[in-house]
Amino acid sequence: MKEYRWPYANELNEKEYRKTDVLVLGGGVAGCFAAIAAAERGKNVILVEKGSVIHSGAAGTGFDHWESACTNPCSKVTPEEITKAYVDEQDHYSNGIAHYIECREGYDRLADLERFGGKIRDTEDEFAGAEFRDEETKLLFAYDYANKFTLRVWGSTFKPALLRQLKKLNVTLLERTEATALLTEDTPEGRRGTGAVCMNVRTGKIEVISAKTTVLAMSRPARIWLYNPDMTGLSEFRPPQCIGSGHAMGYRAGVEFTMMEKSVRGEFSAAGRSIPPYSTGNNHNTWYAATMVDARGVEIPYLDRDGNELKTVSERYYPAKGQKFFLKGGVIDEPKYEYRGPETMPFDELMKRGYRLPFYADLSRMPESERKAIWGLMVGEEGKTKIPVYGNLTERGFDPEKHMLQSYGTGWQSASFLDQERQLFGAPGGIITDWDLKTNLDGIYACGDQLFAMDCAGAACATGYYAGRKAAEASDTIEFFTPDEAFVENEIRRLYAPLYVEDGMDWRELNSAVSKLMQNYCGGVKCDDLLKEGLDLLNHYRKTAVPQLSAKNPHELMRTHEVLDIMDVAEMILHACLMRKSSSKPLCFERSDSDQTDPAEDQRFITIRTVNGVVTEGSIPLDYFNDPKTEYEKRNRNYIEDRK
Repeated sequence: MKEYRWPYANELNEKEYRKTDVLVLGGGVAGCFAAIAAAERGKNVILVEKGSVIHSGAAGTGFDHWESACTNPCSKVTPEEITKAYVDEQDHYSNGIAHYIECREGYDRLADLERFGGKIRDTEDEFAGAEFRDEETKLLFAYDYANKFTLRVWGSTFKPALLRQLKKLNVTLLERTEATALLTEDTPEGRRGTGAVCMNVRTGKIEVISAKTTVLAMSRPARIWLYNPDMTGLSEFRPPQCIGSGHAMGYRAGVEFTMMEKSVRGEFSAAGRSIPPYSTGNNHNTWYAATMVDARGVEIPYLDRDGNELKTVSERYYPAKGQKFFLKGGVIDEPKYEYRGPETMPFDELMKRGYRLPFYADLSRMPESERKAIWGLMVGEEGKTKIPVYGNLTERGFDPEKHMLQSYGTGWQSASFLDQERQLFGAPGGIITDWDLKTNLDGIYACGDQLFAMDCAGAACATGYYAGRKAAEASDTIEFFTPDEAFVENEIRRLYAPLYVEDGMDWRELNSAVSKLMQNYCGGVKCDDLLKEGLDLLNHYRKTAVPQLSAKNPHELMRTHEVLDIMDVAEMILHACLMRKSSSKPLCFERSDSDQTDPAEDQRFITIRTVNGVVTEGSIPLDYFNDPKTEYEKRNRNYIEDRK
C-alpha cells in the first residue's frame, strides 16, 4: 500500500510575530467589510480566515435577497420603522443596535458591493416590466412590493468582489489559518484585547498577532446538539466548519454574551442535515409566494393579515388594507401583530377542509416573471441551492413550467426537526456590545453572526463595516502591548497536544459524545438537575476524553480544536440555562422545575462571562439601547456627512 504523504510544508513549532492596527478574525462577508472599512481609513489590517476568503463563511457561495435596504431610492419605510418592527417581533429580546445599523447602512453596503463589482441590478433587463422591478433604477424587490425595502440580489457575485477590494486595499490575508485564542492584557482601566494566537491549518505554523484593536467576525455555534459523523451531508445554510470558535475564544477571554439560553426550534445551521430546505417546494423566504397545491392539484389559498383570501398572485405581495407593511424572510419567520404578512392557511385548518397530502409548489401557475424570479434568480443565487438544487435539478431536466417540487407541509413545515435539534438559528444568543459594537473588553469589537439576535447577510455586511470603522477610529488612541510569552507557549502546547497521542480518540467521537450529552441534559425541557448533570459529564469528558484526542496532521488538528471549542460553547449554554430560573416564550425556553413563565423580574437580558476563570452572571434591561436614531446619529456624524 502506497504511503500517504502530507502535501504541505512542516512548520510545526515555527512562530511568526506580526503587528497590525486592526486585526479581523473571520473572512465571511462581515469580516471582509470590517477589514475594508479599516483599510479605507488608512490602517494596517490583517484578516485571518480558516478557509479561503473567496467563498468562505455562511454567505460565501451566495444569497438571494438583501433585507432592510430601507434607504434605497424606492423604499417607502424608514430605518426606524423596520428596526421597531424587528424589536417588537422578537418581543424586545432583540439587538436594537445591530438592527438599526443594518437598516440605516444596509443599502450603503449594497452600493459598495456594486462599486466593487458585485451585481445588485437587473442590468440585462431580464425582468423588464415585472411588477417587482423599478424601471428607473433596475432594482428588483421581494416580499412587500408596496414598500420596496427588501431587494433580490445576485449574491454569488459578492464574495469574489469583496476579495478583489481587499487585495486592492492591500489587506494582509492569512488564509487557511485558524484563530485559536485572544490575547489580552490587564490594565488599570480593565482587561483589554491585544491581538490573537492563530495556527496555519496546513502547516501547523503559529502566528502571534499583536493588534491595537480586534474585530470578532466569526460564525455562530453549530454541531452542539446534532452531529452524526456518518451523515454530515450538505447542511442547510452555514458550512459545517463554522462552529462558533469566536464564541469559545471570547468566552475564555472574558467577553460578555447574552441569550445563550435561547432555544430555537431547529438545528438549521451547520450541523450536517443533508438536504437544504429550499430543495423542497414550499412558500417561505426564497420560495415566497409560490403557489401551493395538494396531492390532487387543488390550489391552497393564501390569506392576508385579516384572514381574507387572496385571489391573485399579485395580492400576495402587498399589505392588507390598513397595514403599512409586512416583514418576510430571514430573521422574521413568523410575523405577527399589525405587521403580519400574507401566510397560507394554518396546517390543521387545511386538513379539516379536506386538502390531501403531499403538498407541492407549482410554479407553473404563477406569472412568468414570478416563476423566473423564484427558480432562476432566488433559488439560483441562494448559497446552498445554486449548484446542488438549481444546478443539479436543471441538469436533470426539471422545468418549473411543467414540473412541481414536493413539500412536507407549508412554510417552515417543509423542513421537519426533532425536539432535541436546538441549534442556534434565527436570532440566537451571542456577544452583547455598546453602540460602537465594542464588547465589554476594550479593543475588541464584534459583528455579524458573533452578535446576539442577528441573522442574514445584509446585517452581517452592515455591522461588519460599522465595527471595522469604529475599530479603526479607536486604534488611533491605543498602543501595542507585548504578547504574554507564557500565555502563548501554553496555547501552543494546548494546540499541539493531540499530535503526540498515538492511537487515541478521533475528534468525531468526542463531537458525537458532546452532542448526545446536550440532547440528553439540555434538550427541549430544562431543569437544574439535568443541567448540572450535563456540566458534570462535560467536565468528565475534559478530564478523560480530551487527553486521549489524537491528530495525525494539521487538518485533523484543526478539526480537533473545533470540538474543543464546541465543548466551551456547550459549557456556556449549560451555565446560561441554569441562570434563567423561569420559562420564557420569546426565548423558546421551557423549565419543568418552575411554574412561572416570563415573570416581570426575568424579562431581561441575562449575561454570562468569565472573570478570572469564574463564570459570572449579569443583567441588562431589554431596551438598553435607548432610541436608536438618536444614539446612532450622535456617534456617527462624520459618516452621515460623508454620505451626503
